[in-house]
Amino acid sequence: MAHIDIRKADRPGDLGWTVMAQGAAYAAEQGWSAGYEGLVARIVADFAAGHDPEREALWIAEVDGERAGCIALVAADEPGTARLRILFVDADARGLGLGSRLVAHCLDFARAAGYERVVLWTVSLLHSARRIYEANGFTLVKEEPFRGFGHDLVGQDWVLDLQ
Repeated sequence: MAHIDIRKADRPGDLGWTVMAQGAAYAAEQGWSAGYEGLVARIVADFAAGHDPEREALWIAEVDGERAGCIALVAADEPGTARLRILFVDADARGLGLGSRLVAHCLDFARAAGYERVVLWTVSLLHSARRIYEANGFTLVKEEPFRGFGHDLVGQDWVLDLQ
């Protein structure tokens, strides 16, 4: 049985892996352009440039000591609101429940940090992520077609009330 650990992204290479792994995976699996990798790079760079460790975090999931997934929680612009970002599980680690464990870990942190709600944005074709969000009580509040990452996609806004 695989040993799974979720830890803060505080080791050399963690942030770079987060960008590289997602860029490579979504290019291979969805045919997405480097624009997606750029989006992840901006999210990670903003986090690295300055975050409140009491209210914001980025975690790495490891399987048998190897990086296999990640997730971040950052403060949103609205008071009392956190934003779940960059949930990712490497293809080789899918089916182990990492995505669900990462989201649960993130939401536990959000509650402990005193957030009232968590919001997230994703695209409709990421069905596994959608199932995880729904299972955790997130509600789809908006869908909007857009052109991004070299494709016509549908963006989705989800909200979870922690009260």
